[in-house]
Amino acid sequence: MTKKQETGIEDCFSKQAETYARHRPEYPDNIFQYLAGLCPTHDLAWDCGTGSGQAAVGLVRYFTQVVASDLSAKQVSRARSHERILYQVFSAEKADLETQSADLITVAQALHWFKLSRFYTEVRRVLKPGGVLAAWCYHLTVISPEIDEIIKNYYQVVVGPYWSERIRLVDDRYTTIPFPFEELPSPQIEMNTLWNLNEFLGFLDSWSSTQKFMEVRGYHPLNEIKKDLHQAWGNSEQKRLVHFPLYFKIGRNPTSESKGQKALLTLS
Repeated sequence: MTKKQETGIEDCFSKQAETYARHRPEYPDNIFQYLAGLCPTHDLAWDCGTGSGQAAVGLVRYFTQVVASDLSAKQVSRARSHERILYQVFSAEKADLETQSADLITVAQALHWFKLSRFYTEVRRVLKPGGVLAAWCYHLTVISPEIDEIIKNYYQVVVGPYWSERIRLVDDRYTTIPFPFEELPSPQIEMNTLWNLNEFLGFLDSWSSTQKFMEVRGYHPLNEIKKDLHQAWGNSEQKRLVHFPLYFKIGRNPTSESKGQKALLTLS
């Protein structure tokens, strides 16, 4: 069986694992500081769908141990190592973790790929009472009006037919994603990076739709926009500020006390 047959999850990133590791943005520290502040204890964080560990390296500053998991062994093999990060290969829906062991579970730019009902069952098992689940995504970058219009066309028209249907949840900024937890306030946090044109093209190359286009059509879709993008960017070595809007879903696992209160309210 393939991984997709076993889990129902699409592995869209193993082929470009090296590109993904090199060209995905680093998350700002204040995300992890904020999330740590929501957790009563800080023994263990599970970064699920870790990819090449962009979120895991941020969590390790605030938690004694981080378990970072992904379905793709190729992506995990390219993750940044740390003595307190344990990288493992397993699915989001069947974690090799103790029951009620995690203070925080994070899912960065990956929740839309999961079988959600099965994942949420596992979240409830693995989280400690009062523990926190935090998922976030980013959508299209914001650079300049001219560049943004080129990228919007690339996203919607050039590689649009090659996205998984699951990307619609990202299009909706996670507002329509099922999330059966009592939601906590989302932080107002910006993610920015400085990239030259080649670095930005590497990011576009890491998209699953870019890789699918090449698989089906036999040539690189970036050829369709390179000339216009070069013209809009200017000097290709010029570093431009690339802004990634972030959208969060954060919820708390009920404590035994709150579960008891809910049961009493139901009985009454």
